[in-house]
Amino acid sequence: MNVADRQRPRPGELFLDHVSHFVPDLDAAARVLEQLGFCVTPLSVQIADGKPAGTANRCVMLETGYLEFLAPTADTPNAGRLRSAMLRYSGVHLCCFGTPDAKGEHQRLQEHGFDPQPLVHLDRRVESGELARFSVARPSVSAMPEGRVQFVQHHTPKAIWQPQYLSHENGAVKLACVFAVAIDPVAAAARWGHFSALLPRPAGAYVHLAASRGHVLVGSWESWTALLGDAPAPPALAGYALECRDPAPLVSRCRMLGLPLRRIRNNLYAVVLPEALGGSWLFGTRKSLGLPS
Repeated sequence: MNVADRQRPRPGELFLDHVSHFVPDLDAAARVLEQLGFCVTPLSVQIADGKPAGTANRCVMLETGYLEFLAPTADTPNAGRLRSAMLRYSGVHLCCFGTPDAKGEHQRLQEHGFDPQPLVHLDRRVESGELARFSVARPSVSAMPEGRVQFVQHHTPKAIWQPQYLSHENGAVKLACVFAVAIDPVAAAARWGHFSALLPRPAGAYVHLAASRGHVLVGSWESWTALLGDAPAPPALAGYALECRDPAPLVSRCRMLGLPLRRIRNNLYAVVLPEALGGSWLFGTRKSLGLPS
C-alpha cells in the first residue's frame, strides 16, 4: 500500500488527518517552512460546492497526515471567518479527523445535538492538473469553540499525497497529536469525545483521546504554557506534535532561525513558531513523544 492509500481510514476507523494554521500571507509562511526544512506544496485555490471559497492554501504533506496553511483571498463568508479567527490569535485554528463516511458523520452530529452545517463538497486543482476532492462535515460554529473541528472524507488522496512532496530535510514524518486549550479540560474532553466517538482518559495534567491514528490532548492554558512556552487563551488550539525520525535536523533549523526552542527530555523539544505561522510544536521521535503508534 502506498502513502496516499494509507491516508484513507477503513470503516470503523478515525484518523487525525490534518491541522490548519490560518495565516495572512502564504508566501511568508512558505518561506519560514522551507527555512525549517519542509517541502511545501504550490498554492492551491479552494472551491466549495462549485463556487470560489475565497481561500487558498499551501501544505506540508507528511507520510502520515499533513499540515495546512490557509489564507483568505477574497471577501466571502468563509474568508471572513478566517480573518475573525486570526484577530483572536495567530496560529492553529482547525483540526480535522479523517473518516470513511462524511455523510454518516454529518448524520451522527445531527442526532447528537451538534447542529451541523450543511455537508460541504470541496475541491482544488493541484500542480499536476488533477482535481483533489473532499467531503467535509462540520458542527455549528459554537458547538466546538476551540476551533474549526471537523471531519473529512478524501475521495482522491493520490492527488494531494504526491511522492515529490513527502520528503523533508528535517526528518518530519507524522502529525501525531493536536493540543486543545480549555478552561475546564475534563468537560471539554468529554465534549470532544462525544463529537468524535473517542473515549477520554486522564493523562497527568491533561485528558487524552486516542483515534485509530493520531491523538488529542486537552489541557488548561497554564499546563500548555508551562510545556510549550506559550499558548492562546481558551478555548483554542495551541499547536500539535510532530513525529520525526531524528529531531536533530529540525532542532538545528529552529536554532538557525533563532526560535525559542526548549528541550523537554532526550529527543523531545518544544518550540514557539514565528508570527508568519503562529502556534507551537512539540517534536521528537515516536519513543520520546510517548504516544502509542
